[in-house]
Amino acid sequence: MKIVHAASELYPYMKTGGLADAVAAMAGALADNGHEVSVFLPGYRAVLEHKDAAGAVRKLRLKIEMGDQFLSGDIRVFSPRKNLEVYLICREEFFDRRAPYGNGERDFEDNSDRFVFFCKAVVETLRLADLQADVVHSHDWQAALLPLLLRESERRHRVTLALKTVFTIHNIAYQGLFPATTFARTNLPDELFHIDGLEYYSQVNYMKGGILFADRVTTVSPRYAREIQTPEFGCGLDGVAQTRADDIVGLLNGVDTAIWNPAVDTLLPARYSRAEMKGKEICRAELLKRVGMAANFTGPIFGIVARFADQKGIHLVLANRDFLLVENCRWVVLGSGDKRLEDEMRALAAEAPDKVVLVAKLDEAMSHLIEAGSDFFVMPSLFEPCGLNQMYSQVYGTVPIVSRVGGLADTVTDADEFPGTGTGLMCEPNAGSLGDALERALVLYADKRRYSAVQQRGMARDFSWKVAAAGYENLYREAL
Repeated sequence: MKIVHAASELYPYMKTGGLADAVAAMAGALADNGHEVSVFLPGYRAVLEHKDAAGAVRKLRLKIEMGDQFLSGDIRVFSPRKNLEVYLICREEFFDRRAPYGNGERDFEDNSDRFVFFCKAVVETLRLADLQADVVHSHDWQAALLPLLLRESERRHRVTLALKTVFTIHNIAYQGLFPATTFARTNLPDELFHIDGLEYYSQVNYMKGGILFADRVTTVSPRYAREIQTPEFGCGLDGVAQTRADDIVGLLNGVDTAIWNPAVDTLLPARYSRAEMKGKEICRAELLKRVGMAANFTGPIFGIVARFADQKGIHLVLANRDFLLVENCRWVVLGSGDKRLEDEMRALAAEAPDKVVLVAKLDEAMSHLIEAGSDFFVMPSLFEPCGLNQMYSQVYGTVPIVSRVGGLADTVTDADEFPGTGTGLMCEPNAGSLGDALERALVLYADKRRYSAVQQRGMARDFSWKVAAAGYENLYREAL
């Protein structure tokens, strides 16, 4: 098949979270399976500076209609591997920035224009380069208007640009909500700005457009596909999701085992596998040393790698500060984001520097070391569409402690509830239940034989994209 992906992030070129990992691994797995895969990505400064893009060839010069203006842009193309091409949508005014969505304090004010331009440029490239896509697959709100803009361009130019469109919701909490005045920049017919179109409480909702107008809609775990159709998890779009109930499919993301595999991970000080675990001890000692703690500490290490946002349950960890301060354990936290949460975690680390360390930055190497060197990985999300770190943890022999929501509940089995099959510990998304799970973690860690059995079962699981990609191939074929 000829498959086109469009997303605002793609590892290793631009990453703020799991979206980048998921799209990169999905595209790579499909390319490895022999499909012709193209991925469209904004031409951010960091992408253009990446060594892979050094040989990018300028393919097209576009003029994109934006309301009553025409804005120009370049299309540059490079191929990082067989059967895979990356198309960069370049316009300095929109994308020559270090961060993709905002400056850390607030979102960029022109995000609506930036991603309307991105989607329109994808459509124009499909038309002018005659890519003849079987499937166009767009991801999250930044690319949510693509299915609708594509069909509108087909109608206007009397051509076929794609046989089918697929839209994946990676996180329904981020919807691309903008003032009504921004609708004019889409150049879509006025009748699409109403309750059965893009209108949402007198605003424009890009995510709503993707849900309503793609041929198929997917989420990144089976449970999340059900959750978004409820008021508790639908973030106001549960009614819209319900209208597509027959077309919404939950497909779990996978782990890119070329990158996340302790047996070959070049970012680790030592490699290890299920059969030979010595390297994990070396990683554990190196993690402690790297954050300034005694490398010979024998108690449990709890790791966290997360965006500091309410969704990720950092406040639930902070609510268990007594556990952190009193128990004989160590905490290594990698993450940044919400200033209030960051400040609280920093204050806790300052109060107990021998027990808690905060690394407040994006650091890919440190995220690998935390996964390898920790004994438990803590992920108490209030909601989690799929989550990747709980899968990485199991692959790396680190027992995950997770909330019973979304993809976490689909990929972790509680070792106390199911002693013969458990691979982690589960809690409800509240402070008390997390506290109980942390206490249970101490009991589990003290029983070395049982802890090792839980570790081994997690490492035996197959989270590879070989499994995940097959689900998407089946979806594409069924749609076609």
